[in-house]
Amino acid sequence: MVTLAEVAQHAGVSASTVSYVLSGKRSISVNTRQRVERSIRELGYHPNAGARALASSRSNIIALMIPLRTDMYVPVMMEIAIAVATTARTHGYDVLLLTGEEGPDAVRRVAGSGLADGMILMDVELDDERLPLLRSTDQPAVLIGLPADTTGLTCVDLDFKATGALCVEHLAERGHRDVAVIGEAPAVYERHTGFAERTLDGLRTRARELGLRLLHRPCEGGYDAMAVTLARILDERPGTTGFVVQNESAVEPLLALLRQQGRAVPEDVSVVAVCPEQVAVQASVRLTSVAVPAQEMGRHAVEQLVAKLDGKGGDEVVLLPPELTVRASSGPAPVA
Repeated sequence: MVTLAEVAQHAGVSASTVSYVLSGKRSISVNTRQRVERSIRELGYHPNAGARALASSRSNIIALMIPLRTDMYVPVMMEIAIAVATTARTHGYDVLLLTGEEGPDAVRRVAGSGLADGMILMDVELDDERLPLLRSTDQPAVLIGLPADTTGLTCVDLDFKATGALCVEHLAERGHRDVAVIGEAPAVYERHTGFAERTLDGLRTRARELGLRLLHRPCEGGYDAMAVTLARILDERPGTTGFVVQNESAVEPLLALLRQQGRAVPEDVSVVAVCPEQVAVQASVRLTSVAVPAQEMGRHAVEQLVAKLDGKGGDEVVLLPPELTVRASSGPAPVA
């Protein structure tokens, strides 16, 4: 391990000068700074994290709270987590990943222990039980998700209400009047998870405005659960010609079941999905979809948190506008 003293000797300066270059606490001439930085690169010096934390009262760590539940699509959650980690590194931060379903206890533990300089919270519910504690602490934090009350909070999310509305508009423009929504697992709605509730709100509100009949059915995902859900939908609404799917694990089972029943996509029924781009383009029928911008959400969250840590950011809500990409799974409603 290269020491700070060795860097100072190599650069021909004092150890305190090297320290000031690293911390930025004092003004150093351009020539001296460049000489020190060159020595740091050539020697491969890395500041001791513990010593740096003691000197700056910072850990240079961001805590990412991402409860991994069986009823959530983990690949999207991990894509957001990777975006958080890579963006954090560009700002000089490492990421502490907390995956348990600890709720307020996790917030209390991080805020009270000095484990991290700030927090990013995922899997946000409309009435998230972590928020009262978060508002009562001075720990900088950002939510990836939108609760019912955003007062005193900084949030980043896809505009899921606008997403739902966009899906309905697309089907309505093509003449579909009976639309079924295949949603997340029932537990997601029982927890009042923000993204699912807001999408449903957008779907229902816009359907009413456009005079469409809308039927929503949660689904566990997988072939057997999708078979039961589809049978129920077609029994209740046999004239259904449009499907909106917000459940990645239900996409391929739905397409397979429609094929088995002789319902061609998009000639007989149209399917629109809210899902990652990769899921849409790799499906057996390339899906018309609104992409979940996981990387963008993670990057925005880190940038908002870093701004707060630097004393430059305030409480705000950043909603990313949805974009619908038309592919092979949607077309005009069949003529009766």
